[in-house]
Amino acid sequence: MANKALATRQKMQFRVGPSPKPRNPVAVAAKLRSAGPHVKTPSGQRQAAKRALAKALLKKHDEE
Repeated sequence: MANKALATRQKMQFRVGPSPKPRNPVAVAAKLRSAGPHVKTPSGQRQAAKRALAKALLKKHDEE
């Protein structure tokens, strides 16, 4: 028997249209603000440059 408790305690209700108030007004404000892309840290930038240099050197070595 599927879910007896639901039949006696409460009935399923379907909402139509927008709710009268937002669930979390702070979340709505944060969602509207929506931050952009973040900048890499200096160590991340340094590591990316190091990887790019190694990749370029390998590519140059393979061409010879």
